[in-house]
Amino acid sequence: MQKVEAIIRPEKLNDVKNALAAAGFVGLNVVNVTGRGVQKGVVHIGRGGETYEVDMLPKVKLEVVVRDEDAEKVVQLIAQAARTGHIGDGKIFLIPVADAMRVRTGERGEAAL
Repeated sequence: MQKVEAIIRPEKLNDVKNALAAAGFVGLNVVNVTGRGVQKGVVHIGRGGETYEVDMLPKVKLEVVVRDEDAEKVVQLIAQAARTGHIGDGKIFLIPVADAMRVRTGERGEAAL
């Protein structure tokens, strides 16, 4: 099993959720986060022309645990749905998952997904 963890723009969340659901991947977790990467923030111009820099930007972290054979498909779905072509589109990480358990039934491994 693989955990696909994606940091994306908040405004792309619905596009990503819809793309995953259309492909049959409905179970996911979403967390609002702030962070920075290559983009290093943005500069805003306030009233009176003064500028200020925001270096920690709002993002969304999406987590999906899938079978090994589905991991690349999920990565591609997220990347295509989240891509704007501009800096700050995000990152996707694959993390091995040793085991999972469905609390309600006690099912383990892929059966728990």
